[in-house]
Amino acid sequence: MEDTNVNQLLQEGRCQLITEKSEEQEVYPCAQYQLITEKKSLCHEDQPRVRYQLITEKKSLDQEDQIRRCTFGKKNPMKVNKTILMVGETGTGKSTLINAMVNYVLGVKLEDKVWFQIVEQEERQQTTKSQTTGVTVCEVFGSEGGRVPYSLTIIDTPGFGDTKGKENDKVIADKLLQLFSSENGIFLIDAVCLVVKATMNRLSDRQLYIFDAVLSLFGKDIEKNIMVLLTYFDGTPPYNVLEAITAAKVPCAKNKDNQPVHFVINNCQCEHFNEEYQTRSDYDHLQEKTWNQGIKALERFFTYLNDIETKNLRMTEGGLKAHKQLEATVINLRERVQLMEGKQKEIKDTQQILEKKKKDMKENKDFTYKGEETYKDTETVDTSWIWFLYNSGATICTVCEENCHYPGCWLVRDLSWCSVMKNNYCTVCTNKCHYTNHVKGNKRYVVKTRMVTKTYEQLKKKYEQYVGEKGKVLSRLQEELEEITQKKTSLVEEAYQCVIKLEEIALKTISLATAQHLDFLIEKMKEMGETEKVKKLEKMKEMGDTEKVKKR
Repeated sequence: MEDTNVNQLLQEGRCQLITEKSEEQEVYPCAQYQLITEKKSLCHEDQPRVRYQLITEKKSLDQEDQIRRCTFGKKNPMKVNKTILMVGETGTGKSTLINAMVNYVLGVKLEDKVWFQIVEQEERQQTTKSQTTGVTVCEVFGSEGGRVPYSLTIIDTPGFGDTKGKENDKVIADKLLQLFSSENGIFLIDAVCLVVKATMNRLSDRQLYIFDAVLSLFGKDIEKNIMVLLTYFDGTPPYNVLEAITAAKVPCAKNKDNQPVHFVINNCQCEHFNEEYQTRSDYDHLQEKTWNQGIKALERFFTYLNDIETKNLRMTEGGLKAHKQLEATVINLRERVQLMEGKQKEIKDTQQILEKKKKDMKENKDFTYKGEETYKDTETVDTSWIWFLYNSGATICTVCEENCHYPGCWLVRDLSWCSVMKNNYCTVCTNKCHYTNHVKGNKRYVVKTRMVTKTYEQLKKKYEQYVGEKGKVLSRLQEELEEITQKKTSLVEEAYQCVIKLEEIALKTISLATAQHLDFLIEKMKEMGETEKVKKLEKMKEMGDTEKVKKR
């Protein structure tokens, strides 16, 4: 099939001219051509090509309009579709690259003198918060059989690394997780593209944080689908940036030379070059050279994409839901261990007091004493404007009085769809309760302590119902202490097994989800005398610390 007829796109009114309207300009007769007012004209005579915004069908996939889908053309379910995720720091030319991909797919040629945009330029994306933090799914249908034998879906993640800081980056990563987990979202993916400037000598801490935040969503079995796109290629071999990516141990597919699979792309096909010191002939030659470089690079990329194995994010070994369940379970277990330790201290303090009051106990005298009491309470999670915009509350079990998922799933109203639920039952809380016993809101459980005044008579009544005899309070306290200690040991072991499982399926050598629990587990395993497990955890921690040093 021949390339898409660009004139047909223009005549059908499936795009709109991006220029400044003046009195001399002729308004196109087609009603769907709309002139977009800009501060600066993008259609001067010396511009290499006229820019048009593709008219797409837009749909918001969440209430905050932070996940959007824009569709160009009509989907044919009988045709193959390829989905790619674009990840990169602000300023790497990611939006320009996406537009270049779309122009390639639509069959735009050098002689057409036009340029189509499906996403706006990065400097315009900074104008609103929703644009900066939003995830956009761009779909291009109807061009299958032209330059590529498939339709194309591009997931754009604008705003990474902007002035709003890491909290904003985390929002984007969470929105991606929501997109991959929701019923109407994306569950098939062909490529995760890490966009980096070809001229960089090292990866910044911010870039590494971005890659970590996104790649932690995936399992090891997605590694061969990760590749690097090097933008602003100036003809100099990108050895330095490839060495930097390798040194940072960024997981990705490797080529025959054991380098990261990469594509160098001169994404300047639509840029205006300074003509001051050039003849018209030299200018035209530079335009043609730049265009052809971009076309050849994209041709190599899309050929590679055609042969790559599609991954189902909900069925892979490191599935997103499995990650979320394990992470939530470890956090829940840590909170339960904290409660157990509070109970342990409470019992030990009581034992010490009773040892001093043995005479009064023997004479069956009542007495009062003060002691620390551990209890559960609820607290309101952050209600700042950042929370209001981005946080999804906490999912708690009202039966077990435990936090099952915090922060909870984005905009999940039916809790049976929460990522910690399996077959309508919770995978996290102690009793694995039905989802109907859970609520989601701005409250979560916390473990607190308080000083209270108690009496020996109250203590006897509490324990006599268990032992059936008077004078057995001390022995019953010891039995309860042993029961709590055993339960705590079981919880720590369960948390350890979850972390090991997380590490087995994690794409990163030391994932962010794992690292935050290592110190806690090392301390508890030392208390339990688990020498071998302590060694394994310390080795994992050492690997993580080594990676941090290398990245600096």
